[in-house]
Amino acid sequence: MASCAVDGGCASDYIAIAISAVCFILLLSRLILPFAIHKIPIPKRSSFWIPAIQIFASFNLLLSIVMSVNFLKFEKRHWWQSCYAWAVWIEAPLGFGLLLSCRISQAFQLYYIFVKRCLPPIRSYIFLPLILLPWIAGAALMHIKKPLNDRCHMGTQWIVPVVSLHAIYVAILVGFTGAIQHIEFRFDELRDLWQGILISASSIGVWVAAYILNEIHDDISWLQVVSRFALLVTASILVLSFFSISSSQPLLSQISLRKREPLAFETMGQALGIPNSGLLLPREPAPVIDPNEPLDKLLMNKRFRQSFMSFADSCLAGESVHFYEEVHELGKIPVDDPVRRIYMARHIIDKYITAGATMEVNISHRSRQAILTTSNLAQPNLFNDALNELIQLMKMNLANDYWSSTYFMKFKEEASMRSHELQQMTSWNSPTPRLSSVRGVDDPFHQEQEP
Repeated sequence: MASCAVDGGCASDYIAIAISAVCFILLLSRLILPFAIHKIPIPKRSSFWIPAIQIFASFNLLLSIVMSVNFLKFEKRHWWQSCYAWAVWIEAPLGFGLLLSCRISQAFQLYYIFVKRCLPPIRSYIFLPLILLPWIAGAALMHIKKPLNDRCHMGTQWIVPVVSLHAIYVAILVGFTGAIQHIEFRFDELRDLWQGILISASSIGVWVAAYILNEIHDDISWLQVVSRFALLVTASILVLSFFSISSSQPLLSQISLRKREPLAFETMGQALGIPNSGLLLPREPAPVIDPNEPLDKLLMNKRFRQSFMSFADSCLAGESVHFYEEVHELGKIPVDDPVRRIYMARHIIDKYITAGATMEVNISHRSRQAILTTSNLAQPNLFNDALNELIQLMKMNLANDYWSSTYFMKFKEEASMRSHELQQMTSWNSPTPRLSSVRGVDDPFHQEQEP
């Protein structure tokens, strides 16, 4: 016991490493499997890279604990095996600090979007390094002062500032979460944040106790073995509970690998419960389409809009019609339901408005900036200017070609067939003659008829 307590390689050490490996594999599965199973396109920007950075930070945290707290028996011959590489730089700024900073960044976004009702004033790729600066400064200070001994343990005077820095960041996360707790979220963002904080706070309590015991009482062999086992296991639980994809990817949060039913929602409109979102009613009357009518009026009809969208997609110019479709869905949400309107507006901005979006639309810089700098994401006319510009573009670039395309011919044929089917159904459902009007031998009850 005494030998492995100092040099590493105890049976409990390998058990702790196995537990941490299982937790990390589960962590990876939560990120990868929804995309692999449901074939969902990988999102761009912070929707994907913040969860990816959390995976990176989680791996750094677990690996740094293994390397710096003598879990494995090896000689430290190279600079990259030093205590300051693992216990200072990788464990703090690139591990726990980066993990907490990612969650604070997500909570910061939710606060501005749903409480302030505007896009965050600082982009995530700027905000994240800024809140990581104290961790980098602390690591640099420790690297200069060199308080660690040959077993990567620091003195008592360093314990309080190190633990205080950890506690301050947890308090910041709790503060942002408390500020958004009155919002009625649709995708369990608040539940995920509180659940992560609750489990993580409990884990941090055990972790800090084990950390302090491991640092101070390094002369008690059994305490060293037990404390570092608790240190790695609680860190593994922490990273697994802290990771949640719903805060950055609301629609994807509807995909649960624990449920057997298939994916229920294909669009954000369906996920938000917008009436008849994405549905074509089978008995909807066949529209009478006049090419001389304004295009914006024709697009109000869903069947025509679907046909026109298919044609635009075939021309590799369907972004404008898809944008019109989503803005039309947004208009179905009542003005007195700001949370759902913000969800839909943010989805439209991420998909069509921001630079480099998956279906970025061709609108003027003035209209784009007016949307991105709006003070109220829930306002009814947020996308009006952009929509008017795109309707003009569709009139010039798509409308004339559509009227002579096979898509319009197919649309007219389907409309004619549907009109004929509806007429037949109407004749079948017309009222039958009453028995009292049946005469002669055709009267099944042989009732006397009036002359």
